[in-house]
Amino acid sequence: MVTIKSKKEIELMKDVCKIVAEFYEQLEKKVRPGISTYELDKEAEKIMRELGAIPAQIGYDPGIRGIPKFPAATCISVNDEVIHGIPHKNHIIQEGDIVSVDTVALKNGFHGDAARTFIVGKASNEAKRLVDVTKQAFYEGLKFAKPGYRIGDISHSIGEYVKSQGYSVLKEFQGHGIGKEMHEDPGIPNYGKAGKGIRIEPGMTLCIEPMVIQGKPDIWEMDDGWTIVTDDGSLAAHYENTILITENEPKILTIK
Repeated sequence: MVTIKSKKEIELMKDVCKIVAEFYEQLEKKVRPGISTYELDKEAEKIMRELGAIPAQIGYDPGIRGIPKFPAATCISVNDEVIHGIPHKNHIIQEGDIVSVDTVALKNGFHGDAARTFIVGKASNEAKRLVDVTKQAFYEGLKFAKPGYRIGDISHSIGEYVKSQGYSVLKEFQGHGIGKEMHEDPGIPNYGKAGKGIRIEPGMTLCIEPMVIQGKPDIWEMDDGWTIVTDDGSLAAHYENTILITENEPKILTIK
């Protein structure tokens, strides 16, 4: 069921999402060669708590038999890791890596969710282009995040843009609604047919999140039950924001 947020709920969403925006400004300064993904996650948790929010991903239970609760404050996925990377002490970030960080903040009963892919030092032109295309894919979808369109219009726009750039989208995972729950209806795939899906209405809060793969879209899941990796070893990037549907243009809540 899709929830339409009241004025009070929208203000609470804005508040927690403002924290997410500030969180990423501070965290970007911590992403550097030589730091482990475990250390980066601990820095992330510290920042989040100092900003007054709870890292909602710690202990997140997917409710799927055999998959453990998520153990960290952030998902940190490096290079060919697409999403849901579990931070590790022995996973050291290197010069030229691309590092995707996905986090969810919880404050006053509401969630804010965003993801960024950071370029570490001097990366290849190919890596930089992938990161740029992934971010632009979000904005391509955002063009249709307003009344008069359907969810499928967002999905179609993202998928067609990514395809036009010679890349693939991750089809097994998708964007989503957000509010009192981390994941709410509707699901927002990164591909699909225009004109399909539910109608977009003012008061919806949505997470649009292109997950883009440099090579073929085939993936596999690591033994930890979480980390998703490209099958051919190609790079992947992730960009996400929580947005508010208004009567006119959508408002991005997780950017300052």
